[in-house]
Amino acid sequence: MQRVTNCILIHNNRILLLKKPRRGWYAIPGGKMEQGESIKESVVREFWEETSLQLLNPEVTGVFTFTVHDQIDEFVHEWMMFTFVCHDFKGVLTEHCNEGILEWVETDKISELPMAEGDKKIFKHVLSKSGMLYGSFSYTREYDLLDERLDPYTS
Repeated sequence: MQRVTNCILIHNNRILLLKKPRRGWYAIPGGKMEQGESIKESVVREFWEETSLQLLNPEVTGVFTFTVHDQIDEFVHEWMMFTFVCHDFKGVLTEHCNEGILEWVETDKISELPMAEGDKKIFKHVLSKSGMLYGSFSYTREYDLLDERLDPYTS
């Protein structure tokens, strides 16, 4: 199972997002964990690689399982994602990111952006509640949401 980490950096009522070129969807900066790496080491490294910013005191806010299916019953692959939230950083944002375009977005505009449905649920939780969110999301290959289970439930 693949493991990934990402971080929602909130600063001055804005969130740093990555607009991916393939779909034009916004995503949370992060990426794949390396063998033997802790989830915190991974999120700090991945975030720095994409943004040139050093996260200060990121905290886990969600743990999720994602599955992708050809059809409802045909499993393709699965990964686990550890999502962090952070309010402090050091450094200067890079002008070029190989993964897409980095953009600071006002927190009240997040729900209007094109992104994966699961990410919308994660942002809703982070921006309106505290504590951990656990979940499982199932998608088609085209990333249409098939099913979700969240604890605590996020409508």
